[in-house]
Amino acid sequence: MRRSIAAASLSILLAASAAAAGDIQLDLETGIVFSTYNDVRIPGAGGTEFSLVDDLTTDNEPFFRARLNYSFAGRHLVSLLIAQLSLPASGDPPVDVDFNGVVFPAETPLKASYRFDSYRLTYRYALASRERFEAGIGFTGKIRDAEIRVESKTTGSVKKNTGFVPLLNFLVRWSFAPDFWAVLEGDALAAPQGRAEDVLLAVQYWPSERFGFKAGYRIVEGGADNDEVYNFALINYAVLGFYANF
Repeated sequence: MRRSIAAASLSILLAASAAAAGDIQLDLETGIVFSTYNDVRIPGAGGTEFSLVDDLTTDNEPFFRARLNYSFAGRHLVSLLIAQLSLPASGDPPVDVDFNGVVFPAETPLKASYRFDSYRLTYRYALASRERFEAGIGFTGKIRDAEIRVESKTTGSVKKNTGFVPLLNFLVRWSFAPDFWAVLEGDALAAPQGRAEDVLLAVQYWPSERFGFKAGYRIVEGGADNDEVYNFALINYAVLGFYANF
């Protein structure tokens, strides 16, 4: 599933680039990702709640995200995003863990993995587009392809979840010095079933109209609470990025 969705998204990105050269921006990010909390209970009704951060130890990992922006008619933007995330964890929880119908006795050495891949299509309208200030609002359709896996030496279980999530999109951008911009942008929405936020605060440096750089901090937070799944996580990204305009 992960490879097929990524391949389809990449095909759309390449097709959009070929069809709309001249209004395309490539936005690449990399850096280090680390977890503040990641609480799991599967099933949501009846499983054991445990932490991939406190009861296990989650490793810090490098990450990569790619976005393609297409601007048209002055104030309109459409973008496609591929954001894949995989975090390994390990440890020996002090209590019995009932995960997805499999019981792991207390103090059993466990290996776990948390995967949360996101594929998004965004439309945004520029409410303001001035020489030193920009602001926009729009909406995002997100495909979530998630998986939590827990294993011991003798047994294991995995919970997969794929679904569609609608989000609100926003951007605020201000040039505080020549060639430098402060930017706040993201996708977010809360509902009774759960919530999701993906927000970047960064500084951009544009030495040329053709290319630029960014450095900042991204927060991804949210989760769901229902009879099938309880999972809430706060993931932090130390971000370095590159822009290329075509």
